[in-house]
Amino acid sequence: MVTPGWLHWFQGPTEPTFTLPEGAVDAHCHVFGPAAEFPFAPERKYTPVDASKEQLFELRDHLGLARNVLVQATCHGADNSALVDALVHSDGRARGVATVRADVTDEELARLHEAGVRGVRFNFVKRLVDVTPTEALEQIAARIAPLGWHVVIYFEAVDLPDLKDFFASLPVPLVVDHMGRPDVTKDPDGPEFAEFLDFVAANDVWVKVSCPERLTVSGPPALDGERHAYADVVPFARTVVERFPDRVLWGTDWPHPNLEDHMPDDGLLVDHIPHIAPTPELQQALLVDNPMRLYWPEGEHRA
Repeated sequence: MVTPGWLHWFQGPTEPTFTLPEGAVDAHCHVFGPAAEFPFAPERKYTPVDASKEQLFELRDHLGLARNVLVQATCHGADNSALVDALVHSDGRARGVATVRADVTDEELARLHEAGVRGVRFNFVKRLVDVTPTEALEQIAARIAPLGWHVVIYFEAVDLPDLKDFFASLPVPLVVDHMGRPDVTKDPDGPEFAEFLDFVAANDVWVKVSCPERLTVSGPPALDGERHAYADVVPFARTVVERFPDRVLWGTDWPHPNLEDHMPDDGLLVDHIPHIAPTPELQQALLVDNPMRLYWPEGEHRA
């Protein structure tokens, strides 16, 4: 059964009015199951609605995107079968970020790389994991460095002061999910967000300016034709995009797991982009150049 109170992903998203640049990449999305084919992990903290690769690729085409970066979510644990299946069936138009444990074999890492995995994800959000995974991450980071992979880290702003020195010690690039979940009721020019920006500036860190629907407090939500959604998140995301134009990524977060307040219209999420990346040059970097450099670097096949 789906976790009570959690919403189904938006059905029939609108067609965006913002035309994405050619080759745009959704750099943060998921596939869930279908559970009948790819069961969820017994130790999961939530049970999502099924969201198949076919449905994801249909959304990609509807929104005018060219590629996806699929991120393994905690509900599948370290079984990357659904992720790998989607990558294999993407015709080269998807890359992946997997979840692996410290005892992962070299053969498994090679298999994941061949399928299109280019990073691993570690979750430091305390409500989603039982143990802070620093020891495992340290071991795995050393092993994936020769593959040219990176580490995606998910944490909340309040925990960054205790984690930043550890993150900075890792021998691989870092990609931060959802801007490190800033408290958008605070001043974007204040000390808490400044500490995050300083962390990014001082290290090999990329930032996903994604999930305003998770960060917002006052909205308005991306529903009912609203094309000025999540005004309280915009100053934070725009600051990151303008300060680090060559190290920012964007993604839908489809199918938006564990939302209870509202489920955004993915077409309106695309229309949110010009508010955080207001110029064609910033949009090109955010949506095409940066994700291509990270996930489809020169010398690799470009679908």
